[in-house]
This record gives sequence, C-alpha cells and structure tokens, in this order.
Amino acid sequence: MTTSKDNTQKKIMNRWVVVIGAIMIQVALGAIYAWSAFTTPLQGTETVLSEFAFNKTQTQAIFSAGLATFAIFTIIGGRLSKRFGPRNIALLGGVVLGIGYVLGGFVGANFIAKLFCIGIMGGAGIGLAYVVPIAVGVKWFPDKKGLVSGLAVAGFGFGAFIWILMANPPSILGFNGLITEQSSMYTIANVDATFRLYGILFLALVGLGSLVMINPPQGWKPKGWNPPEEKDAKGNTKKTISLNPKEMLHKKQFYLLWMMFFIGALAGLMVIGNIQNFAKSPTDGFAANPDFATQAVDIAVIGAAVCLPIFNGIGRIVWGKISDNIGRRKAIIAMCVFQGIMMLAFFYTTVNPLFFYVAAALIGFNFGANFALFPAATADSFGSENVGLNYGYVFTSYGIGGIVGPILAGAVQDAGLSFLYAFIPAAAMCFIAAGLAIIYKPHD
Repeated sequence: MTTSKDNTQKKIMNRWVVVIGAIMIQVALGAIYAWSAFTTPLQGTETVLSEFAFNKTQTQAIFSAGLATFAIFTIIGGRLSKRFGPRNIALLGGVVLGIGYVLGGFVGANFIAKLFCIGIMGGAGIGLAYVVPIAVGVKWFPDKKGLVSGLAVAGFGFGAFIWILMANPPSILGFNGLITEQSSMYTIANVDATFRLYGILFLALVGLGSLVMINPPQGWKPKGWNPPEEKDAKGNTKKTISLNPKEMLHKKQFYLLWMMFFIGALAGLMVIGNIQNFAKSPTDGFAANPDFATQAVDIAVIGAAVCLPIFNGIGRIVWGKISDNIGRRKAIIAMCVFQGIMMLAFFYTTVNPLFFYVAAALIGFNFGANFALFPAATADSFGSENVGLNYGYVFTSYGIGGIVGPILAGAVQDAGLSFLYAFIPAAAMCFIAAGLAIIYKPHD
C-alpha cells in the first residue's frame, strides 16, 4: 500500500540536480580566479605595450577589491537568501556580476571605474551568489557534507580554466584568444570587448543554475540515512546543534576557523594573482633563465590557465571526500602543512617548466581544499540550519587574505624585490595554521 509519505518522497526532485546547478553557477563565479589572464594586457610588458598602462599594484588592487567585496557580500547573500529564498538571491548575484563586467567593458583605461565595475560590482555579485549552492547543497546532502561542499564549488576552479583559455591561451595551442595583441600593443577595444562578453555569459550561467537552488522540505533527510548520535562526556546524547551568527561569534571554533581560512586564502591567492608575473619575472622567473627565456610567456599561461585552476577544482572534490573519511581537523592539518611546503618550494621551480607545472598544480589542489573543508567544518561546528549565514562570517577571512596576499606580492614586485619576500612569510603562516588546526575541535 502506498502512503502519502511515499507520494511526497516521489515528488521531491533528484538532489543531484542541485549539484549540476551549483556547478553552473560556480563556473561563472570562478571568473575572479581568471584575473591573471588580464594582468599582462592591462599592464603591458617590456616588449608589448598596453593602452591601459596600469602598474602591477593597480592590477592587484582590482583583484583584491573583488576578493574583499566577494567576502563581505557572502554575509549579505546569506541573510538575503534566508529572507527571500536561495533561488532569488543566486539570480540577483548573477545580474550584479554580469552587469559589473559589461559596464567594466565600457570604461576604457579609467582605473577607478575598472576598480568599481570589475572589482567591487563583480565581487559583490559573486558574493551574493556564492554561498547559495553551498548552503542548499549541505541541506540536500547531510550525509556527504565534505563531498558536496567540494562538488558545489568545484566549478569555481574549473571556471577559471575556461575563462583564462578563452581570453589568453598559450600560443602552443595554435589559436588566438579573445584578447590578442595588435602591432605589439594590447588594445582597449579587445580587452573591453572580452569583459562585455564575459558579463553576458556569467549572467546566463548563473541564471540557469539558480533555477534549481531550492531548499529541501523541512525535516527531509536522504532515504535510509539517520543522523549519527553524538555523546557528551557522560554518555548522554547531545542535542542537535543549530547556532545563529550571534551565538557562533561567542565560540572559539569560529575564530580558529577564521584564522586558518585567512592564512589558506592568503597563500593561495598570492599565487593565483601573481603566477604569471612570477613566471615571467626577469629576475626570479623563466625570463631570467637563458634556456627558457623565449618560452616564459607560454609557460606562465600554462601554469596559470591549465595546471592551477584544474587542480584547484579537483582539490575541492578530493579534499572534501578525504575530510568525510578522516575528519575535518586532520584534513585541515594535512592541507596546511602541504601548502606551506609548496609555498617554499615554488620559488625554486623556475629552473624547469615541469617543476613549475607540478608545483602550480599542487598549490591549486591545496588551495581548493579551503572551499570544501571550511564550509563543512562550519556546518559541523555550528549546525547546517544556518550554514549559509554562518559561513558568510567565516568567509570574511578569505576577503582579508585576498587583500593581503596579492597586494603583498604586487608591492614586492614594484619595489624590485625577490618573490621570496612574499613566499617565505606565506609559508610560515601556513605552518602556523596547521598548529591552530591541531587545537581545533568541532565542539566544546
């Protein structure tokens, strides 16, 4: 005999559709990690000039403004999503992101206007939409929080790969990207046309993905799955955790997660924002190596456009699954130690392109872990009910890390110093983060 409960269960959509929609949204939001494709066209080089003529600090300022605004608006997006529904807020984010890039394609070489449209508006749109797939996904997959957090944001890393290749592919691929130099000059017309096209594509992808951003019914759980019972020191069953942001801010776990995420973001974003500048550096990069000087540009693009973003996406899925198996704390410790080692090693990889590609891939792989581990850890520590709101506060650490890391590396370059002055402090902080992870426990 079929019960009304059975009929209700049949009407509920397949939860994996949510994952597909999440990936579509995140592919568009990954635009911010494609920024390295625009740094050279906006700056120019010694041999190829740019009609924009921005300096390195200015290009990193646009990137950092986007990261900071992104982080702030994750809180706003979480609050609005709870009030107006996740589908509406995801769509709003897509509209703001798309319009920001389209407008940014009409302002030419005006640095302040570029900073506002691409950095601030683009970052705001990303922040509004970003938290939605994570929060909705965790509610549909309480049995696979780490894995689905990784899947929900995997598109972010893969999106960077797509957008970089479309804009500025390495010449060995045999085709021109949307941004091409003309007569040894990067023109405003080509670069701005790319910004406008990207804005339209971002709006379309987020709009389609937002259609399935719907929370499961109250009290729903996967068939055959029951929440594991947690015991306190006296052997009594603990109550289900469901903290709001105000309550969360009184817990030491919040501050530990915040600081660990800040460090992980600082190290990864320093490389993402500056990988092409590092590879092409005339003192530290391949341009200083007579064996590879003529290939420096292609090597830089392959590292930035292929190795790092692909493994960034893979890392989100793999580390999420690892954390489901060994626990969030152990996974965070392993990731931080691994990333610290890679930040130290990265400086010495410009002796051989293969070493550079492997290191870029591993840095991207570890960086991707942050976006699977910390949303899941937030749900573990403070509950899944308000994870969209709570994770927004944790995510502000990413925005601060996104200011400190890229701008530190940009300032080091403009001062004529070695990249070591940026990589060594980042590595040291990664080891500090591993120490913080050792004392982190999901609950008091």
